[in-house]
Amino acid sequence: MAAGEKMHAFVPILSGSGSEGGSRSRTSRQRSNLSVHAPAWWSQFVEWEHLTRPDGSHRSNQLLRQRYETLPERVKGPSQMLGKVSPGCEGTQGVFPKCTFSCKPCYHSADANHVRIDGIHTAIETARQMKVLDEHRGPHGHCQLIGGEVSLLSAEDHATALAIMKKYGRVPMSFSHGDFTYEYLKDVAVGPNGKRRFDRLDFAVHFDRFMVGRSGIRSPNSEAELNPYRRELLEKFKRLKREHNVDFFVAHNMTVQPGNVGEIASVLKDNLTAGFRLFSFQPAAFQGDQRRWTADYKKVAENDGEDVWKEIEKGVGARLPYKVLQMGDSRCNRQCIGFVVGSKTKNRKFVPVLDDEDPKDIKIRNEFTKNFGSFVMPTRLLLIKFLRHLIRRPYYLGMFAMWFGRFLKRAGGVRVLFQGVMFLTIVMHRFMDAENVQSAWELMELGIDATDPKIRETQERLQACSYGMAQPDQGRVIPACVQHSVYDPLQNKKLREQLPLTQTPKPVQKFADNQREVSVE
Repeated sequence: MAAGEKMHAFVPILSGSGSEGGSRSRTSRQRSNLSVHAPAWWSQFVEWEHLTRPDGSHRSNQLLRQRYETLPERVKGPSQMLGKVSPGCEGTQGVFPKCTFSCKPCYHSADANHVRIDGIHTAIETARQMKVLDEHRGPHGHCQLIGGEVSLLSAEDHATALAIMKKYGRVPMSFSHGDFTYEYLKDVAVGPNGKRRFDRLDFAVHFDRFMVGRSGIRSPNSEAELNPYRRELLEKFKRLKREHNVDFFVAHNMTVQPGNVGEIASVLKDNLTAGFRLFSFQPAAFQGDQRRWTADYKKVAENDGEDVWKEIEKGVGARLPYKVLQMGDSRCNRQCIGFVVGSKTKNRKFVPVLDDEDPKDIKIRNEFTKNFGSFVMPTRLLLIKFLRHLIRRPYYLGMFAMWFGRFLKRAGGVRVLFQGVMFLTIVMHRFMDAENVQSAWELMELGIDATDPKIRETQERLQACSYGMAQPDQGRVIPACVQHSVYDPLQNKKLREQLPLTQTPKPVQKFADNQREVSVE
């Protein structure tokens, strides 16, 4: 391509989020035919009306029911949210494998850092994956922009990838080590014209003492040494909010291994009200680059991660009832949703939304998971759906009022509402060793149930996986552990050839007047 010449590549898969292929109801086809002739606003209204119906007839609810039917019997039940109210979480793969840190362990394959960062590759592959996710999981979802280090993308390329994900109805969350400047963050959120591109940015930032390469503290000796860097990162988001009115949701991720499991409690105590909206603790597994395996990670994974969960409870200062709302298999995921009340005082307290020892809370949980259907949609539509449910089931109002009274009693009374209230989610994600995943997946692809207890457990956990990644070439969504254990090593070898470090990266320019067009200079 001659110097100064510009090649315009139209990416047709960015042109809409409608499903192509897959099972579609007669109503869905009729709505699609209507949209061809109706004004755009009317087609959108029809889609929203159908999405918020209490009868669960929308495609998203049909896909949920299909997902629930495929779950192992051992995880089905009233507490299960996967396939009832949520399709689970999603993530990209292979869109930017390279990273600048040297973490131990590292879930990237050995070839990942030999693949160059390339904006056009990121944009096109992200779009291809979003199309598959839309077809198989529905028009809305929570999806991580994840691979290597997202801030290695230029701000323009990063923003373009987020825009593509949003076009497919996803709430994108950028996964990062958090070692970037305020200027970079601002340039992602605000365009060259000074106008904000997004109302909110979601980030998952990873902090733990076995990450090597952070500016100012290349190799920390304790988790406490990282606290100033955690606060510094949050201040960048708070500044963005003050100066450009861009809201934020920041999740804190921490890999847990024998060397820092005893520091979990202090991390939570020191940062509980710092501004993170979610804390995720991830017991390490033998995944990724074998050169980075430096400890016996099985110690923190024993007893389904119970010892890690106890340390989390110690840090929060409360019992965390994870069985009341379950996402997938509890051997993989534990979560507790709640509020920190009195967050502006020294007497702060974490109060779970639901108490598994209160039959009335269990009743409202059962009502919610049985009748509500998908809650993964924009907030305004979620409110409309809730109001339509209230019209059909007005007794919901009384149930909610009684729940609120119980919650206030557990929290310490009405006065705590005036002392600061902060929504917070606590989760633990327990990954699986690559060798077990490889063996389990090979048998699953053949339709064979393993006889070895450990491999059979792995199969059950994969069948109940709540974190999916798209494989566009195969037209399916696979568990993230399968992506990391089976596909990443092979795909990164190919990407190393397709995107060698010796070639110049191709950036993406996102035109304000046509977001479907990808321009390569």
